[in-house]
Amino acid sequence: QLVESGGGLAQPGGSLRLSCAASGFNLGYYAVTWIRQAPGKEREGVACISGTGANAGHIDLVKGRFTITRDNSQNTAYLQLNSPEAGDTGLYYCAGDRSNTAKDFCVTSAHYPFHYWGQGVQVTVSS
Repeated sequence: QLVESGGGLAQPGGSLRLSCAASGFNLGYYAVTWIRQAPGKEREGVACISGTGANAGHIDLVKGRFTITRDNSQNTAYLQLNSPEAGDTGLYYCAGDRSNTAKDFCVTSAHYPFHYWGQGVQVTVSS
């Protein structure tokens, strides 16, 4: 399973780090995508990282502010949120995909057929 943590209240311009810990399987064989859902909106892929960490991508809305990383020795992936804005408020999920392991690739789509999903963690950005 995947378990997210680190969510909570962040001030605009502050920072927050989300964690996505895997248990029961080797996360190193899986690309990880962070997906968020704001109230009343559809799910949106935010960032992804390949199984080795060599390839990563971020959507334009968060480029320069959010950074996805991973530590396979800890079986964990992370999303660093710097300078969050009110529009970043939402429920953040991490998801794991093994279909692109051989290519060391990842996808930011929220609608990809991921093998694992976390339960989500709330991020609220407010002053």
